[in-house]
Amino acid sequence: MKSIAQIYYPWYKLFLVSLTVIFSGRFQSQEFAFKDRKLGFEYRADDLLKRLTLEEKISLMQDSSSPIQRLGIKKYNWWNESLHGVARAGLATVFPQPIGMAASFDEDLVYRVFNAVSDEARAKNTIFSKQGNYERYQGLTMWTPTVNILRDPRWGRGIETYGEDPYLTGLLGVAAVKGLQGPRFTDQYDKVHACAKHFAVHSGPEWNRHSFDAKNIKPRDLYETYLPAFEELVKSGDVQEVMCAYNRFEGEPCCGNDQLLMQILRKKWGFKGIVVSDCGAIADFYKENAHKTHSDAIKASAAAVLSGTDLECGSSYKKLKDAVMNGDLKESDIDVSVRRLLIARFRLGEMDDLEDVQWSKIDPSVIASTEHAELALEAARKSIVLLENKNHILPLKKDGMKIAVMGPNANDPVMQWGNYNGTPKETVTILDGIRSASKNSSDVIFEQGTGLVENTVFESAYAECSFKNQKGVNAKYWNNPETKGSPKVVQNLAHPFNLCTSGNTVFAPGVELTGFSAEYETVFKPTKSGEVTLQLYINGKVQVMVNDKLVKEAKTGHGARKLNHSFQGESGKSYHIKIIFAHGSGDAQLNFDIGYNEAVDYQRSLSKIKDADIIVFAGGISPSLEGEEMGVDLPGFKRGDRTDINLPEVQLNFLKELHRTGKPIVFINCSGSSIALGEVAETSSAIIQAWYPGQEGGKAVADVLFGDYNPSARLPITFYKNIDQLPDFENYDMEGRTYRYFRSEPLYPFGYGLSYSNFKYGKIKAEKRKIKKGNTVDFTIPVSNTGTVDGLETVQLYVRKIDDAEGPIRNLRAVKKVFIKGGETASVKFTIGEKELKWWSVKEGEMTVQEGKYEIEIGSSSMDKDLNKMILKVR
Repeated sequence: MKSIAQIYYPWYKLFLVSLTVIFSGRFQSQEFAFKDRKLGFEYRADDLLKRLTLEEKISLMQDSSSPIQRLGIKKYNWWNESLHGVARAGLATVFPQPIGMAASFDEDLVYRVFNAVSDEARAKNTIFSKQGNYERYQGLTMWTPTVNILRDPRWGRGIETYGEDPYLTGLLGVAAVKGLQGPRFTDQYDKVHACAKHFAVHSGPEWNRHSFDAKNIKPRDLYETYLPAFEELVKSGDVQEVMCAYNRFEGEPCCGNDQLLMQILRKKWGFKGIVVSDCGAIADFYKENAHKTHSDAIKASAAAVLSGTDLECGSSYKKLKDAVMNGDLKESDIDVSVRRLLIARFRLGEMDDLEDVQWSKIDPSVIASTEHAELALEAARKSIVLLENKNHILPLKKDGMKIAVMGPNANDPVMQWGNYNGTPKETVTILDGIRSASKNSSDVIFEQGTGLVENTVFESAYAECSFKNQKGVNAKYWNNPETKGSPKVVQNLAHPFNLCTSGNTVFAPGVELTGFSAEYETVFKPTKSGEVTLQLYINGKVQVMVNDKLVKEAKTGHGARKLNHSFQGESGKSYHIKIIFAHGSGDAQLNFDIGYNEAVDYQRSLSKIKDADIIVFAGGISPSLEGEEMGVDLPGFKRGDRTDINLPEVQLNFLKELHRTGKPIVFINCSGSSIALGEVAETSSAIIQAWYPGQEGGKAVADVLFGDYNPSARLPITFYKNIDQLPDFENYDMEGRTYRYFRSEPLYPFGYGLSYSNFKYGKIKAEKRKIKKGNTVDFTIPVSNTGTVDGLETVQLYVRKIDDAEGPIRNLRAVKKVFIKGGETASVKFTIGEKELKWWSVKEGEMTVQEGKYEIEIGSSSMDKDLNKMILKVR
């Protein structure tokens, strides 16, 4: 006879096993070593890696990484942007475009800007995480800074760079990385991760970047110009990500380039972080009309992984399992990349609870805060370069003077935001800034006069819109993305509208922030015949219909953009206009107006400003014309690049008409690169280079105009006289480019900029004139402010190797920002050594310190006449 124990034990055992199975999902995670915060990041990554299936590993190698619920791993989207402020994620402080910040020559300023940016990024990520949102533009991996060299002003993405000089780019790029990533401790979480892009030998053209091969690059140009900033960010900035570029380098796509990614980045420089592909770059390996170096996504993905590209922005890596199955790569190759990705996520604290991450304690009030607005103003002031000031016409008086503010950029806030931008609380336009600074705002006359490129000026006719006997536009909203069912909200919009969900601002009360759709309907009955223009600025999915015919359709996935449509309208005729909108990703945005592009009329404009004492003309170009692979093909522009570097003809012609009035003209140039301003200088008494100055740009410009700020910025690029001074755009040889290899006379040189102070440089004094390789030497130079206005001087030190006829004319090797009161002298000291004296060695095939004579040059710009010199012998 069986005992009670023998009868019930098998059932008891089965019950325990069942409980284990049922509750294992609940308690198992507590047993995993990778969940233990006391363990090191690398140990935790190794423990998690061995628990992943091949499919799970591959899912983690895509920019939108799927959650792994069985292990408690959240979804993560690697793609976020913060070029000059948190971008595409709603409300944020918008600082000047990087090319503008580069003009400050101020690494401390750049560090403080990006420290503020990372504060906002962390605070926004905390908000998103608490809401359970892990989408694009919400994560902690910021794909910035851009440290490509602006070798040619025609490149549209030059606006994203820190200029044409490798040293300055490295200096400011490192400052940006350190500001973003925060203090680095082995046992504490990182603030956010920065990404050096686009690696490498990448600076246009935009129109053929998916098939372009940067080939026959001289080793000297590679190591002396195209790579130093990346090396500096890896070695001095400890940057955690590097993005490989779209183009090929010497026949191989950059994202599958063994020389760049393995031999140089990994082995030579010791980079241990993540390499991420530019978006869609792996598909370029096999797509028609692209590189077509590989047969399909399987071969392309395997080649990219074996070359060191860990993370793909795109969808080709979905084929990695096939690549493993057919032997193109091993699972252990996958493991190398996944381990790097896991370490990064552990370092960011993204795998742990928010309350355990110190950076999640940053208060959301920092987002678009007053303090950050003040920093944006400081950055904008320090970015403005005074190029001309004939007869000291500047600064202007604040009263007793009538000022005509003119030009296409005078009252355009969107222009000031640049590209890869967030949405500020408010923007001070140049017109706003001048009006606020003037003692009597009625003394400021605004007359735009002309457009950027077109010989027209937009005049709103929104008042001629109505729907069912109500003036304006009828708006309907649904809290679903397909306009299904009855609308949740119906309202009338009586005025041109600017709708944006930035800062959790809904399109209308009762409408959700995301996942919504809308329909805008009106009847436009023009009072005159002519070309009618619908002006839209969108972020989302949009269809535009006129008289029930689809005339425009767009879906943005790369930030907001303009979307216009024009048609011939007849007076008295009715036009039924409908706009269907749906939220896409990030913040939804829809700006709308309707009107006429009126032909430029010189006499009409001149009659409106006849009482003005002086004209401030804000012109130049715009991020709507120059930028990343854009669909813009207008005279002088091609897909975001420029085919000409002159100021658009319509503006030049207008300036000439203004010049004939005899009134003095102050020209404010807004652009992301150099413009040939020779003819502008002939018509203008003063020229200011304002770049794309961010949300506070208008106040900063006004502060310089009226003398509330003494300009201190210097050009981070060469301003050429004309396009004939430039080599072919697709030629990547440095000869003839930038101040380092440009042998002719520029219009304005690199490092140049005027001040309201007068600075005079004395003789250089050297601690010694001969040093051994590896030693350092001190140089001092007296700099006097001989004027009465206190000022901040940008003291520049250049080095030239005397016996190198084929090398650069000179190389910037140090910068000091020195504040000097009027009538006083400062002694400015530089210490240089091995890093500053490195020069290209043909024999060794790299940058080294060599024996010989070096000329040390210190002064106010890169022009020979502005530099004091002495010889240093190295042995």
